[in-house]
Amino acid sequence: MNTIEEALEVSKHSQIFCIADLGCAVGPNTFSCVNTLIEAVQHKYKKNHSSDAKIPEFQVFFNDHVKNDFNTLFKRLPSDRQYMAAGVPGSFRGRIFPKSSMNLMHSAFALHWLTRVPQEVTRKDSPAWNKGNITYVRSSAPVIDAFEAQFFSEMMDFLKARSEELAPGGLLAIFMPCRTECTLPSETTVIHSFECLGDALAEMVKEDLVTEDLADSFNIPIFYPMASEVKELVSSNKHLSIERFEEIYLPPRLKTPEDIQFGSAHVRAAFEGILSEHFGHEIADELFNRYPEKLEKFSMTSEFTRVEKLEFLFMVAKRKDDC
Repeated sequence: MNTIEEALEVSKHSQIFCIADLGCAVGPNTFSCVNTLIEAVQHKYKKNHSSDAKIPEFQVFFNDHVKNDFNTLFKRLPSDRQYMAAGVPGSFRGRIFPKSSMNLMHSAFALHWLTRVPQEVTRKDSPAWNKGNITYVRSSAPVIDAFEAQFFSEMMDFLKARSEELAPGGLLAIFMPCRTECTLPSETTVIHSFECLGDALAEMVKEDLVTEDLADSFNIPIFYPMASEVKELVSSNKHLSIERFEEIYLPPRLKTPEDIQFGSAHVRAAFEGILSEHFGHEIADELFNRYPEKLEKFSMTSEFTRVEKLEFLFMVAKRKDDC
């Protein structure tokens, strides 16, 4: 968080410092992120002012979609927290705060989610109908184009809203998964691992456990861009300047049975809600029972073995003082 501390502009006259966690889910990761952010602000404030200067009070807004379990989030709030907490339900693709009201906004592992599946991929009369798949990686060009266009449109809306909500000098920190530079959307390794759920679903269709129409109507609303594409979008917003742009690489892990189980549990945590909503809890349970076997088979294919690293983007942007 050194970049946040270095780039943040604090005023000794500030009495309230407002932080927003966008896509907070229900914790506990969101609380550790908030604590790290607050520590960075406190350290910057102490460096810039006398030792007896009063540090402002912190107001933290936890935001996520309206179906998020905010009751669970609030029950898990740390008892020793150094901030006032409030929940803000609603999509962060649009405005959710007053203009120039936020000092620091943060989003981790949320921006690759789309607010909805592109409508054209679910229509049988559309050239982008995504029959037989639940993601775009094995699909035709029109399907990929639809997911890509949806992502870029929503990302531009997100950046526009944040540039209006941030106070001059305020910061936006983003952490998100990306696909490797100079690769096609169809080469997104992590999305291929998600499509293994589609393989399990196709198997259940053949066994008459799920109807084909119901299976064909389901798509996971996710898209992985390249980091350079996100950078270009941020740069195109005249109210934001990029303070830090870092691509982080981690090795893929599907080598051992423990890796397979860990990966399966991670995918279940991410997708169980939308799968249960679409197919019902029993079908979702059976899908996840079959998923580890499909994931293990995928780990031996060229789509996985050729991959040396998985990419993530950490970026900090500042609201320009142009109001």
